[in-house]
This record gives sequence, structure tokens and C-alpha cells, in this order.
Amino acid sequence: ENINIPYISAGDVFRQLAKEHDMTVLEFNEFAEGNDEIDIALDKRQADIANNADDLIVEGRISAFFVNADYRVWLMTPDDIRAQRISHREDKSLDTVIKEIKERTASEKKRYQEIHNIDIDDYSIYDIIINTGTFDEQATLDIITKCIEQK
Repeated sequence: ENINIPYISAGDVFRQLAKEHDMTVLEFNEFAEGNDEIDIALDKRQADIANNADDLIVEGRISAFFVNADYRVWLMTPDDIRAQRISHREDKSLDTVIKEIKERTASEKKRYQEIHNIDIDDYSIYDIIINTGTFDEQATLDIITKCIEQK
């Protein structure tokens, strides 16, 4: 909103697909483990949209590997803070969310390695990495904006 560039989120698309299949995100993650076409189609759709746009912010765990981007930013958050945020957003118990984060991360790590040969723990493709557990939304925006202006 601050820089007036449209935004797409792989996570939002994935959650929408899970809902369309009448599954939770975790159930859909497990379903996707046996159906490579789901990840391939999701990644291709996001890349096609991004690569055909003049300006676009693309968000997704492995989007940086598929999108021809001018600038790649990894926003990381420690699992305990992620769990608190998700628990609040989705009105789930903290214990449930912690379990889901571990299962989802393991599932995604396995799928991305098997399907795309991507190690999601390799951050070398990114221009900048920001810990959003340390920086609030405004500080994170300020860091990204300043970096983009200086590139």
C-alpha cells in the first residue's frame, strides 16, 4: 500500500485451494505430498502472474526461486512468535499451532526438495533477510523501502 504496488500471496492461494477441497491447510499439505501437480501448478500460476506484470510484490516460501525479481526479501520469524501470531489470527490453541507449524514445515521441506530440488533452509538467493520478531511492521517496511531505494 505504501509504495502502491499490487501484491499476491502463495499462502493465500494455498489456503483458498485447501478450502475449495474442504480441507484444513495441514490436511491439504499432506494431500499435496502425494500430488506434485498441486505444488507445480501453484508455483507456475504465481510465476506466470508475476512475470507478466510490470510491478508486483510476490509472497511465498519459494517464490523467489520461480519469479524473475528485481529484489528478493526473506521475512523470517522465530517459531514461537509465529505460533503466537497464528494462534491469535486463527483462534487456535498455542499447542495446536506449534504442532501444525512443525508438521507443515516438515511437509513443505520434503515436497520442495523432492519436486523442485530446493532447500528451503538455503537463503543465499535473497538480497536481504529480516527477522520480523525483532522488527515491527513499520520498521520492516522502512528497511525494505530503504534497500529498494538504494538498489
